[in-house]
Amino acid sequence: MKLEVARGLFLIGALGVASIAMAAWEQPRPKILSAVHGEGQCALPRVAKAQSPVRPDHDLLLLMFGLAQGTGPQH
Repeated sequence: MKLEVARGLFLIGALGVASIAMAAWEQPRPKILSAVHGEGQCALPRVAKAQSPVRPDHDLLLLMFGLAQGTGPQH
């Protein structure tokens, strides 16, 4: 097979794959959201459960503080 023929087949295959990928790509469309049932608030799913108040984990806060202090310039 000649190089020109192989190059042409590769180009046709690449364009075919690209066109199939573009046709299958689903992008979000602009929508108008209304709060008919939520009365100005976000609607909760039916399976939403009430959660207890979250308490901060002081060890995690200490770790985050230590990591933030380590990112500065070294003197």
